[in-house]
Amino acid sequence: MSPVRTLSSLFGLAALCGAVVSSGLEARAAEMQLGAELGHSVLDTKSRDRVYLRLSLKTLAAQAKERRAPINVAIVVDRSGSMSGERLAAAKKGAHAALERLGSDDIVSLVSYNHEVDVLQKAGRFGSERSALERAIDKLEASGTTALYAGVKEGGEQVRAFRSDVKVNRVVLLSDGLANVGPSTPGELASLGRELAGKGITVSTIGLGLEYNEDLMQRLAAASDGNHVFVERPSDLAEIFDREFGDALSIAARDITITIECKSGFTPKRVLGREAEISGSRITLKLNQLQADNERYVVVELDPPSSAVSAGDSEVASVDVDYLSLESGSRASAKAGVKARFTDNAKDAEASLNKAVMSQVTEQVATENSERAVELRDKGDVTAARKVLEDNAMYLNKQKSALGAGAAAAPAASISALDQLESKSREAANNLEGESWEKTRKVMRHDQHKSKVQQAY
Repeated sequence: MSPVRTLSSLFGLAALCGAVVSSGLEARAAEMQLGAELGHSVLDTKSRDRVYLRLSLKTLAAQAKERRAPINVAIVVDRSGSMSGERLAAAKKGAHAALERLGSDDIVSLVSYNHEVDVLQKAGRFGSERSALERAIDKLEASGTTALYAGVKEGGEQVRAFRSDVKVNRVVLLSDGLANVGPSTPGELASLGRELAGKGITVSTIGLGLEYNEDLMQRLAAASDGNHVFVERPSDLAEIFDREFGDALSIAARDITITIECKSGFTPKRVLGREAEISGSRITLKLNQLQADNERYVVVELDPPSSAVSAGDSEVASVDVDYLSLESGSRASAKAGVKARFTDNAKDAEASLNKAVMSQVTEQVATENSERAVELRDKGDVTAARKVLEDNAMYLNKQKSALGAGAAAAPAASISALDQLESKSREAANNLEGESWEKTRKVMRHDQHKSKVQQAY
């Protein structure tokens, strides 16, 4: 049995088998590249192991283009009492730095909140409102408690006033505290995120310090397909604001719907790391945005046909992607078909491992293990959480060795990502108790989010 199969069983997973797209199929439409591949190019007719389908989406190079989509952004800043002093000063500096990224036709608003919400600068064209916006930032003062839900909701209303299909519509939230006025649970904030996502608005969340609720902030971002960042030091805020606005300026496609229709008896089980709707043989999921220079991928877990299969080629799935191109302002689509070859020779199936695909499957499996460790630690079972993280580190170590060597090795960037996850898993295992756990938990939630959505920074 191959190392990949042996390691997968450590976590109760099916063996990592699959198939690849017929002839390495890649479909293009307008600016979008759509790739669809399976974990193995050949399937064993006798195997009941799960099959992994990896879809990759990337817009064609657009960084050099002079024209970009205008952005419509609300900056929402927590000004509760805990933000006083260095934190609020750093937030102001970061907001000013972000403004340097903007063009005269971009739309910007500034919302601040403590126990009340204030619109310090209504949404308007940056070219005519810049001076007023800069003055509003400088006047921010900290006091009171934290009505986070209301602040984000108002930020969404400001974006809605100028919302456009051909704009990047985004709320950027900075908070260092808990939501303690109004709706305050992760579930309630996730619902708000989904509501805004349904209106084409993404929420990015920046958590500052060690007191904020990382579950709330991460779920709000995830529900709208936004970014989530943990910032320990106020001095790092200017760089984070700059990178967040750089991300917004690079969006090339939005309102992306992926539809996967399974065929020939293959059955969809789940999408790793993402919310998706599964109805019979069909999987539907949505992405709110895609940057010009950032590949995003989706890993789908399938069951092979339950009835007897004969050797030969078999269609696994068809993939349709519908999206809005921000360059053309019109909708476009991409399609791909996925085939597998069944064989009675188990060795042929083992030898057909697609290492590039399986490196990304491994990353998603490792991220799920990391989430399970947090759940165990939250229940007070430090020993079990540490064991999961230590096993996860061993899994990643062996997987990167198996996938990063030999013929058709996984890309260096993918192996590097697995190496980083291994190091972080070992570090987390050693910091599950005492004061260190508070920071460790926030780092883990940030890393989990970044891995699941392939956050660009």
